[in-house]
Amino acid sequence: MAVSIRRATESDAAPLAVLAEQAFRQAFTQDNSDADINQHCEASFGSDKQKAEILDANTVVLLAESGEQLAGYAQLHVCSPKACVRGKAPAELNRMYVLETWHGRGVAQQIMSKVLDFLANKGRDVVWLGVWEHNAKAIRFYRKYGFSEVGEHAFYLGEDLQRDLIFATTLSAI
Repeated sequence: MAVSIRRATESDAAPLAVLAEQAFRQAFTQDNSDADINQHCEASFGSDKQKAEILDANTVVLLAESGEQLAGYAQLHVCSPKACVRGKAPAELNRMYVLETWHGRGVAQQIMSKVLDFLANKGRDVVWLGVWEHNAKAIRFYRKYGFSEVGEHAFYLGEDLQRDLIFATTLSAI
């Protein structure tokens, strides 16, 4: 099945909330407590939260879909970067997830290509992200796109203080 990528609209908030929570749980439940996962999902993925993020002028949400079925998504932020990120016009890849049923079909690559093209067309020169230090699969994926470690920061998953690595790449390196 072909996958297309488009910008989310306000009417996508409810299905995006379901997708975001499902993809997050698939990615992290096996390595974290149910209590921490539940607390994070409750705070991060409700319909109202997704609607507010979609409507935020400094946020862009891109959806990967096949027909009416959502396969994955990315969330971009134009915001102040971490001190370790260098660039004149940086942007953050805040979230990027693909549902397990779509793994191995090139969906993540399509999303990343769209993310990088979108940001380059908006005049952004650096893309940065935080990735959990134990997420080896994601780290390998980001490295394929020229991302390298430039720092770290703390991330609370529920009550659990975790270490995220900060990765960045210049769009000219892609």
